[in-house]
Amino acid sequence: MRGSDEFEEFARARIPQLYRTAWLLTGDRHHAEDLVQDTLANMLKAWPRIDSPIAYARTALVRTFVSQRRRRSWSERPTAEVPERVERGGDLALRVALQAALAELAPLDRAVLVLRFFEDRSVEQVALDLGKNASAITTRTSRALERLRAVLGDDAAQLIVH
Repeated sequence: MRGSDEFEEFARARIPQLYRTAWLLTGDRHHAEDLVQDTLANMLKAWPRIDSPIAYARTALVRTFVSQRRRRSWSERPTAEVPERVERGGDLALRVALQAALAELAPLDRAVLVLRFFEDRSVEQVALDLGKNASAITTRTSRALERLRAVLGDDAAQLIVH
């Protein structure tokens, strides 16, 4: 049986990756932090029974995201001031356009695209993470990409190259 020290070590090592995925899913720093925290809290409860912590974390993160978005109580939280952001290399306008386009997709479509293309997971892995069959993921990926291309227009081609 694994102990709390092992969980802490796992959490410290995986928080950056989980946060990145959560941010891509939510589009908001605070929501992403909350999502990671909820995921790790749920993992801690089940820690002794978890066989594959990384797979469990990914699955729990995405399922928690989809579940939260289905609740009527979830909403955007406006702020009085826009936080300062440090510019990181790359085309900022394109990243903003991508984030806005992803925000227009249904939560499950967004989760599929983030897992497939940003986390570089196979169709089979995404199907396992989301509790769906591979053909459903293939169909959802195709339709979600179509919606994304409709929103992004010509910018979609640039995203595939990067």
